[in-house]
Amino acid sequence: MDAQLFVEKLSEKGISLSEQQVEQFSIYFQTLVEWNDKINLTAITDKPEVYLKHFYDSLTAAFYHDFTKELHICDVGAGAGFPSIPLKICFPQLKVTIVDSLNKRITFLNHLANQLELSGVAFYHDRAETFGQNKQFRHAFDVVMARAVARTSVLSELCLPLCKTGGTFIAMKGPHAQEELEDAKNAIALLGAEVREIHTLALPNDNGERNIVLMEKKRKTPKQYPRKPGVPNKTPLQ
Repeated sequence: MDAQLFVEKLSEKGISLSEQQVEQFSIYFQTLVEWNDKINLTAITDKPEVYLKHFYDSLTAAFYHDFTKELHICDVGAGAGFPSIPLKICFPQLKVTIVDSLNKRITFLNHLANQLELSGVAFYHDRAETFGQNKQFRHAFDVVMARAVARTSVLSELCLPLCKTGGTFIAMKGPHAQEELEDAKNAIALLGAEVREIHTLALPNDNGERNIVLMEKKRKTPKQYPRKPGVPNKTPLQ
Protein backbone atom coordinates (compact mmCIF):
# COMPACT_ATOMS: atom_id res chain seq x y z
CA MET A 1 0.00 0.00 0.00
CA ASP A 2 1.64 3.24 -1.13
CA ALA A 3 0.77 6.63 0.35
CA GLN A 4 -1.69 7.45 -2.45
CA LEU A 5 -3.64 4.21 -2.03
CA PHE A 6 -3.62 4.78 1.74
CA VAL A 7 -5.29 8.17 1.21
CA GLU A 8 -7.81 6.70 -1.26
CA LYS A 9 -8.77 3.75 0.96
CA LEU A 10 -9.32 6.05 3.95
CA SER A 11 -11.38 8.42 1.81
CA GLU A 12 -13.64 5.49 0.87
CA LYS A 13 -14.27 5.07 4.61
CA GLY A 14 -15.09 8.74 5.11
CA ILE A 15 -11.69 9.78 6.50
CA SER A 16 -10.28 12.63 4.39
CA LEU A 17 -6.64 13.60 4.89
CA SER A 18 -5.26 17.09 4.32
CA GLU A 19 -1.83 17.65 2.75
CA GLN A 20 -0.48 18.33 6.24
CA GLN A 21 -1.82 15.02 7.54
CA VAL A 22 -0.37 13.13 4.56
CA GLU A 23 2.98 14.77 5.34
CA GLN A 24 2.67 13.80 9.02
CA PHE A 25 2.31 10.14 8.05
CA SER A 26 5.39 10.49 5.81
CA ILE A 27 7.39 11.96 8.72
CA TYR A 28 6.06 9.19 10.99
CA PHE A 29 7.36 6.54 8.58
CA GLN A 30 10.79 8.20 8.24
CA THR A 31 11.16 8.65 12.00
CA LEU A 32 10.07 5.07 12.70
CA VAL A 33 12.64 3.63 10.28
CA GLU A 34 15.46 5.88 11.55
CA TRP A 35 14.82 4.99 15.19
CA ASN A 36 14.27 1.33 14.44
CA ASP A 37 17.98 1.10 13.60
CA LYS A 38 18.77 2.21 17.17
CA ILE A 39 15.99 0.54 19.15
CA ASN A 40 13.85 -2.36 18.03
CA LEU A 41 10.39 -0.86 17.54
CA THR A 42 8.95 -3.04 14.79
CA ALA A 43 9.79 -5.94 12.50
CA ILE A 44 7.88 -4.15 9.72
CA THR A 45 9.97 -1.42 8.05
CA ASP A 46 9.12 -1.76 4.34
CA LYS A 47 7.17 1.38 3.40
CA PRO A 48 4.09 -0.27 1.79
CA GLU A 49 3.91 -2.70 4.75
CA VAL A 50 4.13 0.11 7.33
CA TYR A 51 1.35 2.02 5.59
CA LEU A 52 -0.86 -1.07 5.47
CA LYS A 53 -0.07 -3.05 8.62
CA HIS A 54 0.62 -0.16 10.98
CA PHE A 55 -1.04 3.03 9.72
CA TYR A 56 -4.13 1.67 7.94
CA ASP A 57 -4.59 -1.18 10.41
CA SER A 58 -4.53 1.28 13.34
CA LEU A 59 -7.26 3.36 11.72
CA THR A 60 -9.68 0.48 11.20
CA ALA A 61 -11.06 1.21 14.68
CA ALA A 62 -12.42 4.49 13.29
CA PHE A 63 -14.55 2.58 10.77
CA TYR A 64 -16.73 1.42 13.68
CA HIS A 65 -16.35 4.03 16.43
CA ASP A 66 -16.83 7.80 16.22
CA PHE A 67 -13.51 9.56 16.89
CA THR A 68 -14.69 12.98 15.66
CA LYS A 69 -15.72 14.01 19.19
CA GLU A 70 -13.61 15.46 22.01
CA LEU A 71 -12.45 12.18 23.52
CA HIS A 72 -9.71 11.29 25.97
CA ILE A 73 -8.10 8.05 24.80
CA CYS A 74 -5.70 5.75 26.62
CA ASP A 75 -3.58 3.41 24.48
CA VAL A 76 -2.16 0.52 26.51
CA GLY A 77 1.14 -0.95 25.30
CA ALA A 78 1.24 1.21 22.18
CA GLY A 79 4.87 0.40 21.37
CA ALA A 80 5.73 2.68 18.44
CA GLY A 81 2.42 4.53 18.81
CA PHE A 82 -0.15 2.16 17.31
CA PRO A 83 -3.09 2.65 17.09
CA SER A 84 -3.38 6.00 18.88
CA ILE A 85 -0.87 8.19 17.00
CA PRO A 86 -2.38 7.47 13.55
CA LEU A 87 -5.79 8.24 15.10
CA LYS A 88 -4.42 11.48 16.59
CA ILE A 89 -3.09 12.54 13.18
CA CYS A 90 -6.50 11.95 11.57
CA PHE A 91 -8.52 13.38 14.46
CA PRO A 92 -6.37 16.17 15.97
CA GLN A 93 -8.92 17.11 18.64
CA LEU A 94 -8.36 13.80 20.47
CA LYS A 95 -6.48 13.82 23.75
CA VAL A 96 -4.15 10.81 23.77
CA THR A 97 -2.43 9.12 26.71
CA ILE A 98 -0.05 6.25 26.02
CA VAL A 99 1.33 3.90 28.67
CA ASP A 100 4.17 1.53 27.81
CA SER A 101 6.47 -0.54 30.00
CA LEU A 102 9.63 0.13 27.95
CA ASN A 103 11.26 3.51 28.50
CA LYS A 104 13.03 3.49 25.12
CA ARG A 105 9.63 3.46 23.42
CA ILE A 106 8.52 6.45 25.49
CA THR A 107 11.69 8.29 24.43
CA PHE A 108 10.84 7.54 20.80
CA LEU A 109 7.23 8.71 21.24
CA ASN A 110 8.31 12.02 22.78
CA HIS A 111 10.65 12.60 19.83
CA LEU A 112 7.92 11.57 17.37
CA ALA A 113 5.38 13.95 18.93
CA ASN A 114 7.87 16.81 18.48
CA GLN A 115 8.54 15.83 14.86
CA LEU A 116 4.80 15.67 14.12
CA GLU A 117 4.10 18.85 16.14
CA LEU A 118 1.39 17.09 18.14
CA SER A 119 -0.30 18.68 21.15
CA GLY A 120 -2.66 16.98 23.59
CA VAL A 121 -0.52 13.86 23.95
CA ALA A 122 1.02 12.39 27.12
CA PHE A 123 3.34 9.40 27.45
CA TYR A 124 3.92 7.37 30.62
CA HIS A 125 6.57 4.77 31.32
CA ASP A 126 4.70 2.31 33.53
CA ARG A 127 3.25 -1.16 33.74
CA ALA A 128 -0.44 -1.24 32.85
CA GLU A 129 -1.16 -3.05 36.13
CA THR A 130 0.31 -0.17 38.16
CA PHE A 131 -1.15 2.52 35.92
CA GLY A 132 -4.63 1.04 36.33
CA GLN A 133 -4.39 1.35 40.13
CA ASN A 134 -3.33 5.02 39.93
CA LYS A 135 -6.27 7.17 41.09
CA GLN A 136 -5.39 9.84 38.52
CA PHE A 137 -6.02 7.44 35.63
CA ARG A 138 -8.40 4.79 36.97
CA HIS A 139 -11.93 5.14 35.51
CA ALA A 140 -10.70 8.29 33.71
CA PHE A 141 -10.86 7.65 29.95
CA ASP A 142 -13.65 7.81 27.37
CA VAL A 143 -11.94 5.20 25.21
CA VAL A 144 -9.25 2.67 26.11
CA MET A 145 -7.53 0.82 23.27
CA ALA A 146 -5.10 -2.04 22.80
CA ARG A 147 -3.65 -3.51 19.64
CA ALA A 148 -1.60 -6.05 21.53
CA VAL A 149 -0.95 -9.75 21.17
CA ALA A 150 -2.04 -10.61 24.73
CA ARG A 151 -5.22 -12.64 24.99
CA THR A 152 -8.49 -10.78 25.50
CA SER A 153 -8.87 -12.03 29.09
CA VAL A 154 -5.50 -10.45 29.94
CA LEU A 155 -6.09 -7.24 27.96
CA SER A 156 -9.47 -6.77 29.64
CA GLU A 157 -7.91 -6.80 33.10
CA LEU A 158 -5.25 -4.29 32.02
CA CYS A 159 -7.57 -1.95 30.12
CA LEU A 160 -11.08 -1.97 31.60
CA PRO A 161 -10.05 -0.43 34.97
CA LEU A 162 -8.91 2.68 33.05
CA CYS A 163 -12.24 3.07 31.26
CA LYS A 164 -14.88 5.35 32.75
CA THR A 165 -18.42 4.05 33.25
CA GLY A 166 -20.23 4.51 29.94
CA GLY A 167 -16.91 4.50 28.10
CA THR A 168 -15.61 2.06 25.50
CA PHE A 169 -12.78 -0.46 25.43
CA ILE A 170 -11.65 -1.27 21.88
CA ALA A 171 -9.61 -4.45 21.49
CA MET A 172 -8.04 -4.75 18.04
CA LYS A 173 -7.58 -8.44 17.44
CA GLY A 174 -6.57 -10.94 14.77
CA PRO A 175 -8.55 -13.92 13.48
CA HIS A 176 -9.05 -15.70 16.83
CA ALA A 177 -11.09 -12.97 18.50
CA GLN A 178 -14.29 -14.98 18.86
CA GLU A 179 -12.59 -17.88 20.61
CA GLU A 180 -10.70 -15.46 22.91
CA LEU A 181 -13.95 -13.69 23.80
CA GLU A 182 -15.51 -17.00 24.77
CA ASP A 183 -12.59 -17.58 27.18
CA ALA A 184 -12.82 -14.00 28.48
CA LYS A 185 -16.59 -13.61 28.96
CA ASN A 186 -16.53 -14.16 32.74
CA ALA A 187 -13.54 -11.83 33.16
CA ILE A 188 -15.23 -9.10 31.10
CA ALA A 189 -18.37 -9.30 33.26
CA LEU A 190 -16.34 -9.37 36.49
CA LEU A 191 -14.43 -6.24 35.39
CA GLY A 192 -17.68 -4.36 34.76
CA ALA A 193 -18.16 -4.48 31.00
CA GLU A 194 -20.21 -6.07 28.22
CA VAL A 195 -19.26 -6.82 24.62
CA ARG A 196 -21.28 -4.41 22.49
CA GLU A 197 -20.11 -5.17 18.94
CA ILE A 198 -17.63 -7.30 17.02
CA HIS A 199 -16.66 -6.20 13.52
CA THR A 200 -14.72 -8.47 11.20
CA LEU A 201 -12.80 -7.05 8.24
CA ALA A 202 -10.08 -8.06 5.83
CA LEU A 203 -7.10 -5.79 5.24
CA PRO A 204 -6.76 -4.76 1.56
CA ASN A 205 -5.17 -7.28 -0.84
CA ASP A 206 -5.91 -10.28 1.39
CA ASN A 207 -3.49 -9.19 4.10
CA GLY A 208 -5.28 -10.90 6.94
CA GLU A 209 -8.45 -10.87 9.00
CA ARG A 210 -8.95 -8.32 11.74
CA ASN A 211 -11.61 -8.14 14.44
CA ILE A 212 -12.52 -4.90 16.17
CA VAL A 213 -14.14 -5.70 19.52
CA LEU A 214 -16.04 -2.91 21.26
CA MET A 215 -16.92 -3.33 24.93
CA GLU A 216 -19.08 -0.96 26.93
CA LYS A 217 -18.11 -0.19 30.52
CA LYS A 218 -21.28 -0.66 32.55
CA ARG A 219 -19.99 -0.18 36.09
CA LYS A 220 -16.78 0.46 37.99
CA THR A 221 -14.17 -2.28 38.09
CA PRO A 222 -13.71 -3.91 41.54
CA LYS A 223 -10.74 -2.28 43.28
CA GLN A 224 -8.58 -5.44 43.36
CA TYR A 225 -8.17 -5.29 39.57
CA PRO A 226 -5.78 -5.05 37.87
CA ARG A 227 -3.72 -7.37 40.05
CA LYS A 228 0.02 -6.94 40.63
CA PRO A 229 2.43 -6.70 37.65
CA GLY A 230 2.81 -10.00 35.85
CA VAL A 231 -0.11 -11.73 37.56
CA PRO A 232 -2.77 -11.10 34.85
CA ASN A 233 -0.54 -12.65 32.21
CA LYS A 234 0.59 -15.54 34.39
CA THR A 235 -2.86 -16.33 35.81
CA PRO A 236 -5.58 -14.92 33.53
CA LEU A 237 -9.01 -14.40 35.04
CA GLN A 238 -11.30 -17.35 34.34
